[in-house]
Amino acid sequence: MQTTYIEKSNRQSRKGLLLVLLVVLIIVVSTAFKSYSLNQKNKELQITQAHLERELEEANNKSEELLEREKYMKTKKYIEDEAKNKLGLVNKDEILIKPKEKD
Repeated sequence: MQTTYIEKSNRQSRKGLLLVLLVVLIIVVSTAFKSYSLNQKNKELQITQAHLERELEEANNKSEELLEREKYMKTKKYIEDEAKNKLGLVNKDEILIKPKEKD
């Protein structure tokens, strides 16, 4: 009678140990899968971040160019250039020479 109780206890211990090992294995596999998935997501986000940083740099450069153009447009030189180019006006001491138009 004593031996059957011990054998039964050993079987239950083995079953319990196998169950614990199975649970640990499932946790390890799911953790590894999640880690791989997070690494892939991290790579995608790094690529996106680099792309957005380039776009931000381009936008900053464009902004600087626009500020420079705005400063230029507030000068007398800009007004003179526009009057010459669009209206054909000249200063009092300048002579305008235009090439003949071909037929």
